Amino acid sequence: MAGNKETGQTISIEENFEKLEEVIQRLEGGEISLEEAFAAYSDGMRLIKECNDQIDRVEKQVLKLTEEGALEPLDGRAATY
Repeated sequence: MAGNKETGQTISIEENFEKLEEVIQRLEGGEISLEEAFAAYSDGMRLIKECNDQIDRVEKQVLKLTEEGALEPLDGRAATY
């Protein structure tokens, strides 16, 4: 999971999505300065990257070992690795 560099805490994907929603609401509110909007946009882009990274890690974990020893997604489709 993603970590908070300042506190060393692990942040869940749900928490990152909540923070992203807060950023979106601030930007949509329209009552912030250009500098604040740019900082919020930068934070939002960082959060999106963290969420994508977390989703990628989860997708990689959602593999199972078949009887033949090949990796296969849990939904049963053949993996293309």
